[in-house]
Amino acid sequence: MNVLFGRSALLLLCLLAVSSVSAAKPPLTLSYKAPHWLIIHGEQIPGREIRINYLEAYCRADSTDADWVKHTVVKHQPQFISLSDDETVLKLRDKVSDGLIVEHTIKARSDEVQFLIRAHNPTSQRSEAHWAQPCIRLGDFTGFANKGGDLDDYLPKCFVFLGGSLMRMTEIKPWAMKARYTPGQVWCPQGVPRRDVNPRPLSSLVPSNGLIGCYSGDDTMIFAVAFEPYQELFQGVARCLHSDFRLGGLRAGESKQIRGRVYLMENDVPRLLKRYESDFPEHQK
Repeated sequence: MNVLFGRSALLLLCLLAVSSVSAAKPPLTLSYKAPHWLIIHGEQIPGREIRINYLEAYCRADSTDADWVKHTVVKHQPQFISLSDDETVLKLRDKVSDGLIVEHTIKARSDEVQFLIRAHNPTSQRSEAHWAQPCIRLGDFTGFANKGGDLDDYLPKCFVFLGGSLMRMTEIKPWAMKARYTPGQVWCPQGVPRRDVNPRPLSSLVPSNGLIGCYSGDDTMIFAVAFEPYQELFQGVARCLHSDFRLGGLRAGESKQIRGRVYLMENDVPRLLKRYESDFPEHQK
């Protein structure tokens, strides 16, 4: 009888252990809020979440000195498809007004979020959409308010790579000041026409890789983002950072694969660069 009881107790403990493991919440999870907000959740994230306007806009070419509303934005209709039971895999579909269809599979991992994007033009005309903007809000992460106040207060926490080195944005010279819309700063990579980027101040400096990011308010964590292919790196006016992905105006019947990463990791720049170089070997010169 004691042996039977002991075996039953052991079985119960094993079941409880399995249940506890299966119920454990993943380090990062995802949610989606209409009309087009992707939210990354995690106990380790300052503010416990990062909100992304996903996507803020699909954009036409010849945009650098154009009216944002009248010319640049190509309207789209976002559609929620599914979210996995453990809230780590989100699927979305965008229907762009010119007929372009863009499917998004977004996967949360322990310290990163992966973006797998497939754009397809089923129409008989070339798509007008040359690039798209995920607008990543980082006020809470960097230790500043999300609204109001000095919109550039978070710049000391933000960085891009210039001349092969990490540069905090307050250290970058020259800093462009003139454009159709201000403030902000755009970095255009090699191979992208400088007439086809955001109509904010366009830096004369060319980024040495496709990473843009920032430090947390207490400097213990790094946020960084990259896409391939990418149109621009952009520091915006909502305490936001962008790596805006490139579509290039898909021809009739053409499809394109795009991928991206958001990194949310400890403050270890060499490790960040090693991971980025592994994930985006085509960005390495």
